[in-house]
Amino acid sequence: MNPSTAGTRIGQPNTTAIFFFLLFVGITLAITYWAARKTKTTSEFFAAGGGISAAQNGFALAGDFMSAASFLGIAGLVATSGFDGLIYSVGWLVGWPVVTFLIAEPLRNLGKYTFADVVAYRLKQTPVRLSAAVGTLTVVVFYLIAQMVGAGNLIRLLFGLSYETAVVIVGAVMILYVLFGGMIATTWVQIVKAVLLLGGATALAGAVLYPFGFSPTALFSEAANRYGPEALAPGKLVSNPLEAVSLGVALMFGTAGLPHILMRFYTVPDAKAARTSVFYATGLIGFFYLVTFILGFGASVLVGRQAIVGVDKGGNMAAPMLAEAVGGTGFLGFISAVSFATILAVVAGLTLSGAAALSHDLWSSVVRKGHAPEAEQLKVARISSLLLGILAILLGVLFKNQNVAFMVGLAFAIAASANFPALLLSMLWRGFTTRGAVASMLTGSISAVLLIFLSPTVQVDLLGNASALFPLKNPGIVTIPLSFVVGWVVSLLSPEAEASRRFAEVEHRMHVGAVVPPPVTVPTGVAGSVPPGVPEAPQKV
Repeated sequence: MNPSTAGTRIGQPNTTAIFFFLLFVGITLAITYWAARKTKTTSEFFAAGGGISAAQNGFALAGDFMSAASFLGIAGLVATSGFDGLIYSVGWLVGWPVVTFLIAEPLRNLGKYTFADVVAYRLKQTPVRLSAAVGTLTVVVFYLIAQMVGAGNLIRLLFGLSYETAVVIVGAVMILYVLFGGMIATTWVQIVKAVLLLGGATALAGAVLYPFGFSPTALFSEAANRYGPEALAPGKLVSNPLEAVSLGVALMFGTAGLPHILMRFYTVPDAKAARTSVFYATGLIGFFYLVTFILGFGASVLVGRQAIVGVDKGGNMAAPMLAEAVGGTGFLGFISAVSFATILAVVAGLTLSGAAALSHDLWSSVVRKGHAPEAEQLKVARISSLLLGILAILLGVLFKNQNVAFMVGLAFAIAASANFPALLLSMLWRGFTTRGAVASMLTGSISAVLLIFLSPTVQVDLLGNASALFPLKNPGIVTIPLSFVVGWVVSLLSPEAEASRRFAEVEHRMHVGAVVPPPVTVPTGVAGSVPPGVPEAPQKV
């Protein structure tokens, strides 16, 4: 089986791709129209009224998480680098058990719309929510830039459209989803996208394995014969073990700090459903990453590394080229449309989480001190969604032709360094204080941004300098422990009696729910009151 050297139709208008894309958009806009009629309250806009089942949320979580970077990027890394591409699959996947055992149930029991609800539950509202919003919006903006620039380049290659047109289309459709349908529409867009992506990737993997008697071992052996045994060995992509550990840590804990993922746990009825939905999502995502591994090696064997890199230096067109090689232009069109749908679903989830930070954390809880009327909250939420959508389009156009790999790394590094430590400490440590939370979140955000700017990714790859001040491309191994230590030390230096007293209530509610047993009456006040927007618990601890 010689690699395909024939010309590819990638980069030319594909009627099949356009048909499937228009079909997807038509179905999802119909869903949005239906969802808009059901979205009348803030709870329905941000959390679908808590009416999503565990199975539905599992598919939606998978759809929210499986981005174009997962599908196209990992397949391309495996195709061009072999075994090393698996580090991204494993890093992203092993973050889900962390979410299952440490985050899902407590988050659902303690919060309402955002992870800041949990961190601020027994702490002073204004400084904690301001810091949490900074971290959330930074993650969302960098992730949005990466998705929009990726969308523009991807659609330019797959559909033959101009970059700017592609970015505007993605942004406009995403704004319609979020602005009118809120979380209900976003959830169903993500479910439909997950089914299409899993189905398309599985069909493509089956077509790849068919010539090898459906034996992955035979496929791997063929790859080793063609590219040498090093294709099945680690070390080519990440040669420094410390770099591999740092990347793995950031990917693993970054998942537990991504605001658009954490937000999904509020869409289910209770904590048990939250945990069960993570179980479903982990299974779906694990299966998906196994499939992308097959696709990567299949592309290297059936298409050829030289042909893949010839179309896109990053190897991101490996999966579409493989679809064309095994199924012709029709299959290429379907996979192209699925890739487009993948971006739309992820961008919609990101925009909704950013809107929640602006309207719920900043406007309702900080500016209006928890006294904003329902209609006002919903209006601000929709305005925030519109502004974020427009910002995403503008940034996507502005960052055209830029290397966005460091933005994805930065988003995960900030999520892992700023959001995750503060979230975990607030749930598990009685001595965690307001100043400790603020210091932890700001330290994580600033250190991640600074060290990535000083890393080889920016200094060498982007700016062309001979060397970088910070040797690692991903700073997770430094910034995550630093955020924990700073939060711990500052909390010890600034004890907060009220926060410590309320920990028993937090601990009970975290595991059981809103019913709290007696004894001590909780004083009211800025630090001691239930956070704005969080369901009231009995005032006895």
